[in-house]
Amino acid sequence: MPIASVPAPGPGAWAEARSRLRRAATTEPGRLRILGAVLALVVVAFGTVTGFEVADRADAADDVVSRSQPLSADAADIYRSLADADTAAAGAFLSGPQEPADIRERYARDISTASRLLVEAAASTDGSSESGREIATLNEGLPRYTGLVERARAANRQGLPLGGAYLRYANQQMTTQLLPAAQRLYDAETARLHRDDADARDLPYASLVLGLVAVAALVWAQRRDQRLTNRVFNQGLLAATAASVVVLLWLATAHTLARSGLTEAQEHGQSSLQVLNTARISSLKARANENLTLVARGSVLTDDGLNDKYETDYTAGMAALTGALDRAGELADDEEGRGPLSEAASRAGEWRQRHQAARAMDDAGDYEGALSRIIGPKESTGQSFDQIDAALKRALDHEQAEFGRAAEGGRDALTALPLGAAGLAVLGAAGIVVGINRRLSEYR
Repeated sequence: MPIASVPAPGPGAWAEARSRLRRAATTEPGRLRILGAVLALVVVAFGTVTGFEVADRADAADDVVSRSQPLSADAADIYRSLADADTAAAGAFLSGPQEPADIRERYARDISTASRLLVEAAASTDGSSESGREIATLNEGLPRYTGLVERARAANRQGLPLGGAYLRYANQQMTTQLLPAAQRLYDAETARLHRDDADARDLPYASLVLGLVAVAALVWAQRRDQRLTNRVFNQGLLAATAASVVVLLWLATAHTLARSGLTEAQEHGQSSLQVLNTARISSLKARANENLTLVARGSVLTDDGLNDKYETDYTAGMAALTGALDRAGELADDEEGRGPLSEAASRAGEWRQRHQAARAMDDAGDYEGALSRIIGPKESTGQSFDQIDAALKRALDHEQAEFGRAAEGGRDALTALPLGAAGLAVLGAAGIVVGINRRLSEYR
């Protein structure tokens, strides 16, 4: 037996509904029912939209704290570990066939750190995204780089000049493929951090407008009720108004606090972290090129063929380090942040002086004396570099803590609002129903 279909409402049904609505609007009870329905709908819409908008911004703020910023920091650590590994490899090579255990361990630790962070980043990143592609590039290139370093070490142990060529080729792989990919990964994750931060700080326009409309409509309804009945208060409508005002003030206050916290995290945390990472990376580049200056011994020139390439790159790295330290000093807003930067700037000046002394010895033919000035245990450029790196690490840890504190405060300001807005909206709608029904009972 065929199932009879239910016909859709035709034009006549809609016309009948409009006719009933018009008839209801001609009587005060009917107008009260319509008014109550509209007010309840507006209040519920206000609570619902507020819940969704604030939840969206709270999720973005949580991403800033728990995903975007940590991934950006991990990307910076990947770059730093790779650059430091390249520096350690060159330093170990300069030490001769018997590499110092501490330098060997430093190289192994850097490679292990970079590999671990790449695995963690891959687990948190879409493989088809820009970050995913850069991670794949790094995972493919890192084994090739380490293979070249091992060949350089094997040749160096046998006293073969080929070891220097392998090391220079490894450095070329690092500087032209791995480090650019790590830089692009850092840029992509930092851009995602900025997008999440902007999403979290975006004003909830729809919620604010609906809140103002709800409060205005409720105030108007109570003034109308007062004119018609000469009663000062309608307790139900008053409760709905109070609930709506609370949600509106809560929304404005919570979002202001969230924006303030996230803005502070961005201006006094993330900006400083980016500059400090630039400073640390610049010092690593300068150190690697300084070591390679002695490895190559003038065999690698700039494109114009006039200058030693590695010495030129060292000078550029030191200039970038100085500029980043100056900028970081301007951003530091307390003594705990400024102290390490002052130490790093002082050690950078010391590094330059020691480097000039080493170059003078090398130019005079005293290679061993220059080598001791570069990798020696005391009063060497290596000692200055280590001191700068340690100072920058302290500054980074301080700014990371400052960023986390401010960003978490901004996120926490939004945590309870979605549920609170929904609950107060239900309370407000119930107050409207109670208030309107009380007036309707007077017409029975």
